[in-house]
Amino acid sequence: MYDPDTDGVVQAELAADAAAAAREAELQEAARIAARADELQALRELGTLEQTEPRHGDEAVHDELTRRARSYVQPDVDAWLARALAAHRGHYADPAAREAAAGLLHPPVLAHAALLAVLTRLVADADVDQLPFAARLAAADSDAAGELATFLTRAITPGSRA
Repeated sequence: MYDPDTDGVVQAELAADAAAAAREAELQEAARIAARADELQALRELGTLEQTEPRHGDEAVHDELTRRARSYVQPDVDAWLARALAAHRGHYADPAAREAAAGLLHPPVLAHAALLAVLTRLVADADVDQLPFAARLAAADSDAAGELATFLTRAITPGSRA
């Protein structure tokens, strides 16, 4: 009795189809990332990046923009992501997206976001535009900036000891 599950030719064709589908999905994802990078670059040039909500996958777009700039750190894009993460804007409104960002974004961006989040909690009328030093601290020493954010969070959390 014929069994296609054991037919080497059928299995090879199925494996080739699966590999082609995977390659096509990779190409589509690369095209999506490139298109979004073009969009964010245009918004940067227009000075309207801050008015844009981050989307799922913008961490990969950040990496693409950095690659295009030949490893040049882009403080405006880093700040945009940090502000969105700190304010839970765009797809960062979802706690799972914020948690995933911890493994996708660079330490200075994460430290900047943590500092922004705690400083805006600490000073009720603080606006992130008043806190440009947070980005400089995070860029200078992201570990120390993250530790400062953790310390300040403990200091303002009821019942915790700073």
